[in-house]
Amino acid sequence: MKVIGPKEMPADTERTTLRMDRRTLSILSILSLSTGLGACAKSGDAKPAAMEKVELSIAWWGGPERADRTNKALDLYTQRHPNVTFKKQFPIWKDYYPKLEAMIAGGDTLDLFQDDDNVLTEYTSRDIVLDLSRYVASHTIDERRFPESLAACANVNGKPYGVPSAENTPAMVYDRALARQYGMPEPQIGWSYDQLITWATEISSKSGGTVAGTMDAGASHQAMWMWLRTQGKEMYNGKRIGFTAADLQRWFEIWVNARRAKCTPPMDIIHVADSGDVTKQPLLTKQAATAFAWSNQLVELQKGTDHELGITAYPGDPKGQWARASMFWSIYKGSKHPDVAADVINFLVNDPEAGKLLGTERGLPSNLDVRAQITPSLPAVMQATVKFENDMVARFGPAPVPPPKGHSEFKTLLTQATEDVMYGRATPQQAAAQFVTQAPQALSG
Repeated sequence: MKVIGPKEMPADTERTTLRMDRRTLSILSILSLSTGLGACAKSGDAKPAAMEKVELSIAWWGGPERADRTNKALDLYTQRHPNVTFKKQFPIWKDYYPKLEAMIAGGDTLDLFQDDDNVLTEYTSRDIVLDLSRYVASHTIDERRFPESLAACANVNGKPYGVPSAENTPAMVYDRALARQYGMPEPQIGWSYDQLITWATEISSKSGGTVAGTMDAGASHQAMWMWLRTQGKEMYNGKRIGFTAADLQRWFEIWVNARRAKCTPPMDIIHVADSGDVTKQPLLTKQAATAFAWSNQLVELQKGTDHELGITAYPGDPKGQWARASMFWSIYKGSKHPDVAADVINFLVNDPEAGKLLGTERGLPSNLDVRAQITPSLPAVMQATVKFENDMVARFGPAPVPPPKGHSEFKTLLTQATEDVMYGRATPQQAAAQFVTQAPQALSG
């Protein structure tokens, strides 16, 4: 069967049914899998008529936990749709976007992939991702049980180019066992950076220098963004940066002071952790008592250590944080099977059984009914993630718009500037001045 491109659903199905050819019926059968079943109905209960065998190419990043859960969910989809199988790619974080770019540039088959607000605006401008308006409007991808603000996170210029796979927020994960061992209180929502550094210095001192009290978050764009928002500023103002060199200098100086207090890990360990790979966090090797992460990463972090971990907000007023789409599912603009890919997305975000398999590893389920249904059966570490997110709901500030094109390069420049200060190649003032000169070029590229 030749696969045809998307068509609008007829306004009056009864009068047009007799005029439908077999190809149109096939496409409509795919579109109907998720429509009208209710937010928690099993996607795929209806079977497509004479659908050809399809292998969807799907890509995501993440560790072993995410791969295992996603594979099981996709296997369940194939059980319901034996004609649909998946070619899977799941590199670690640092390799993901280079691999995806190579696939796109090389003309490799690509249908469905995971992305996030680092690239969504850029991929939209480069015509890489498909406008999903038709699928969302028809509820083929059903977002009616998503929090409204969460659903809007994937909108660029008012149109959805992704579907939130889950909800999360920045979270500081800490070693609860170490805090108890050294008789220290557990970090609390609302702590200032001064309070964190004082606490971390005590941990470092009481451990005899074997444990750094906190990870160095100078290069963490999300930590800096939250901190800026507590100052009444944003990371971005449209396509420009939303802060001054003086603001950035103050941020750098927070971490200069932490390093001087000897409560952060050695510079070579910080450099490795700055890659963004959650498995490289010194929290897991007991070389640091905190990790600046996302709430959904508690599960992966806990699997990497035999110490009990806790979770709290980043330092500062919690209004700096927001309910964020941890990542999106997007359809490649050149996919030969966009309708099938749309049904797979709907299945992953709305199906209760898929929700059980996926758990909270990516974050809290976007569908509120699925979220409520799976929570009682979650392991303790996952329930801690849910409790933290629920505790934060009333404290969240408004969500910002998705970052502009160039956000990835912006983050690279921030890491370079932070490490210039860390290694003594520049003062905080010099590094901040250079950054605000370079950043506009990255955002206009």
